[in-house]
Amino acid sequence: MVISAALSPSGLLERQPLILASKSAARRAMLENAGVPFEVRVAGVDEDAIKAVSADLDPAALAVRLAEAKALAVSRDDDAAWVLGSDQTLAFDEGLISKAKSLEAARERLKSMRGRTHHLHSGAALAVKGRIVWSGVDTVEMRMRDFSDAFLDAYLAAEGEALLACVGSYRLEGMGSQLFEAIDGDYFTVLGLPLWPVLAELRRAGVLPA
Repeated sequence: MVISAALSPSGLLERQPLILASKSAARRAMLENAGVPFEVRVAGVDEDAIKAVSADLDPAALAVRLAEAKALAVSRDDDAAWVLGSDQTLAFDEGLISKAKSLEAARERLKSMRGRTHHLHSGAALAVKGRIVWSGVDTVEMRMRDFSDAFLDAYLAAEGEALLACVGSYRLEGMGSQLFEAIDGDYFTVLGLPLWPVLAELRRAGVLPA
C-alpha cells in the first residue's frame, strides 16, 4: 500500500533538473532504466542520529523521515533543482533491523529470518527550494524460505561484502532472490524506491512530461 502526501508547489511547475540524493546503485539503475534524467549528489545526513530522535515513529514513518532528511540536505544547497531523497527500513520480529556490519553478522541475521516473514518500507520525498513538497512510502511483505546452512554459506561467499550495503543482507536483483518463497508487493519497492508514485509526482509537477 502506498501512503503519500503532497503540497501543491505553486510557482514551481517549470521543468527543473532532478537530483537523486542517494549513493544507492539500485536506485540509480531504476531511474536510468525508466529514462529519467538526473544527477547524483550524496546527502551527508547522520542516519543514526535521526533514528535516535525518532524512536516514536513506526518503521514506515521512519523511512519517510530519513528520505525527507536526505532530500532537504541537498535541496538547501541547490534552489534550482528538484531533489529526490529515499530510504528503506526493515521491520522484523517487532523490531527495526539495521545493516549488518560484518558477513558473520549477516549470516546470523539471515538464519534468524529464514522461514519467517518481514516487512520492507521504502520511503521517498521530493524537495524544492529547501522544503518538502511530496513524500510517500510503500511496504512489501517478504517471506523467506527455510534454506539450508549449506545454501547460506554459498550465498554469502558469492555475494560477499556487497551485502553489507543492504538493510536485509540481500539483493533481490541478484542471488538474493533465491532466499525467498513469496513476496507480496512491488519489486521496485524491494529495491529501495516506490518508483510508480515517484514517477507520477514528477509528471504531476512537470519535472517529467505527462
